[in-house]
Amino acid sequence: MELLMFLSIAFIIIFVVVYRLNNGQNVYKYIIDSGTGIYNKYAPYSFKSVRDKVKELGQEYTTRQYVIQIMTFAVGAAVISYLYFYSIIISVIYSLLAVSIIPYLTYLRCKRVYSEYLFEQVQVYTTNVIMEFATTQSFVKALEGVYESGVLEDPVKTDVKEMIDMAYANGTINQSLEYMNAKYDYYIVRNMHQLFLQITNEGSKDSGEALENMSLDIDMLVENVYRDRLDRASFHKKFLQFGIVLYLMVMLVQFLLGVETYIQLLDNPLVQVLLHGIVLINTYFLMSGEKYYNENVGAE
Repeated sequence: MELLMFLSIAFIIIFVVVYRLNNGQNVYKYIIDSGTGIYNKYAPYSFKSVRDKVKELGQEYTTRQYVIQIMTFAVGAAVISYLYFYSIIISVIYSLLAVSIIPYLTYLRCKRVYSEYLFEQVQVYTTNVIMEFATTQSFVKALEGVYESGVLEDPVKTDVKEMIDMAYANGTINQSLEYMNAKYDYYIVRNMHQLFLQITNEGSKDSGEALENMSLDIDMLVENVYRDRLDRASFHKKFLQFGIVLYLMVMLVQFLLGVETYIQLLDNPLVQVLLHGIVLINTYFLMSGEKYYNENVGAE
């Protein structure tokens, strides 16, 4: 009760101060605009591009969702740390630390969404190039057909245009394939390019069968990736529940020892160090799981 009262008073004080400093403005808008200004100043250019694409896809969090996330992290960290240390000061420190990791979680989430988007674009690119080649029997013409069809979006669309320009400038497709392989390191891209290089340079009587087998491989890969995505989402939910339970194990310790006995143990510096270690290890465990869940999505 004391903790909740303190947090409420602190929130009211911060709100009043911000309002007084920005009279006539929407306080929430001011906070978001300030955060956006700091982000635009210090965020890497590559991540800015990623986040812009996530916004374009409609998967960026709204202001309300970010506010809810901040409040959840702040209150959750305050409550859990208070159960460990029964100290308002330590609870406030852990609340600030919890809120400070939100930008990193945003980075991981945006990278995951962008990775999923890129994989879908790679799937569209490989599938449609194979279908176009079956008609044109020319890799460059197939690229032009896919580019002009409008099925691709940036950055893949721009890179396909670059491939076409490089092919005409160099008179071969070798440099174009090397360029695309370097930009999109998926084995379906490399294998398809290798097949087209072989057909273009050496010729192949049964290219139709080889391309059909390649299409089947792509379909199988896509099915496996989407199944993996569903499994990851299910595992992620259970993982977070397990991580929260680990934090709350301190309640079991207090139940066994008694709250008064537990509070007396907090006077021992070694116990304090041990408890901080438990909190940090649990946090590292959760952050590692988040990193694993959000990275390398769609990669083979």
